Amino acid sequence: MKGIIVASATPFNMDGSFNPSVLEDLMRRHIKEGAAGFFVGGSSAECMLLTEAERIAVFETACAFSKETEIIAHVGCISTDEAIRYAKAAKSFGAQHIAATPPIFYRFNNAQIAQYFYDISDSVDMPVMIYNFPGNTGRTFELSDLNIRNLISSDKIWGIKHTDYNQFLFERIRTLNPKLVMLNGYDETMVPGLSLGADGSVGSTFNVMLPHYLKIYNSYHSGEFDSLMELQTKANNIMEAFCGAGLIAAIKHVLTHQGFDVGIPRKPFMPLSNEQKEHIMKVFNENIIT
Repeated sequence: MKGIIVASATPFNMDGSFNPSVLEDLMRRHIKEGAAGFFVGGSSAECMLLTEAERIAVFETACAFSKETEIIAHVGCISTDEAIRYAKAAKSFGAQHIAATPPIFYRFNNAQIAQYFYDISDSVDMPVMIYNFPGNTGRTFELSDLNIRNLISSDKIWGIKHTDYNQFLFERIRTLNPKLVMLNGYDETMVPGLSLGADGSVGSTFNVMLPHYLKIYNSYHSGEFDSLMELQTKANNIMEAFCGAGLIAAIKHVLTHQGFDVGIPRKPFMPLSNEQKEHIMKVFNENIIT
């Protein structure tokens, strides 16, 4: 797992239902653009706003491409049993990899969180990628705790999706278990992630500007360092505008502008104002490199 991995958005019809045909169109586009794989059913997919049937339908649609590309199916939720149902479904459809956030809401202790990952892995006889996203989950992986150290060092974990500004933790995890696949999870920290040994990046804005990030990735690996900061700065200008309006709503607006009718995010997300739409497209067009 190296390169640019799209954190796929979930397209909706006008009535708010899942639209599998548009997801297929998006995946074809991204494969053509050079995507190394897809992270499906994650935060960018509005996973916690989908029903169980919809999350499984997303896996089924995406896994139709598993012979062409790598599929990482995100199965994380509060309940271990529910996560296991998602993992079994994803595996049955042909997903090569599974990932999970730690369980949220209840303040589970480190032993309980570690057991959650062990149980998911054992249920499908596949290792799990830890989706480390403390900004959303409220959980930080504490390497000082033996339960967490043993988990990350075990064969039950194949990688980390590090959606965290704590780059020190990224390096410490990589040092603790050099066998792990380490994927940078914040688009805006792609360059520092690569400099600390990230194997690739999973990104939400890759939905609308994959070639831009592929240029960052290729420039880094070919030693063209002079252009890296300019490329990252331009990407961050776009990210700043997107986050200022609402990241998922902004991505879906640009996708629609690009000809993919993905609908709007589910409530309680709010629709963009006309002023927000104009600002997003202005910043996007001024900074995007195709």
